[in-house]
Amino acid sequence: MHAEKRNIVMIGFMGTGKSTVGSALADRLGWRFVDTDAAVVEREGRSIPELFEEKGETYFRDAETSVLTSVLSGSRQVVSTGGGAVLREANREAMLGGGFVVALTAPTEVLLARLRGDSNRPLLAGDKEERVHRLLAERKNAYDFAHLVIDTSRSNVRETVESIIERTGLARRL
Repeated sequence: MHAEKRNIVMIGFMGTGKSTVGSALADRLGWRFVDTDAAVVEREGRSIPELFEEKGETYFRDAETSVLTSVLSGSRQVVSTGGGAVLREANREAMLGGGFVVALTAPTEVLLARLRGDSNRPLLAGDKEERVHRLLAERKNAYDFAHLVIDTSRSNVRETVESIIERTGLARRL
């Protein structure tokens, strides 16, 4: 991992495991874990569905950009981003400038199974399966800027964490 990459930034579609893997990775490294969605909720005093309903998606995305920029000024953090954070060029630039970017992926069927009971995702309101397929198509290449891509359906959390540590070069520092 390059010296200027002082954080690890987890990106990927909802349900790929960004928060789960990110938290475990931070624990393993002894770094701070930051979930940008949770940070937005804390800063705004409203849940993400409430923000979408009351203020709209643009307001949420602005808050997300503000939180992401602020967080990435720090170091020794594993930062889990919202699935749509990559949609803004400014966010992608901030991620690349402030961290080593890891994209987590999983096949559509796995994502649908993981998201089945989740009601905290406003972009999945309505026909969840149709929405997942549509959003995946819309975001087909949105995660391609990552330094590293890992399919989380092929290993458990511990194995995924160890793979990230090995492939970022952090294993030499532990």
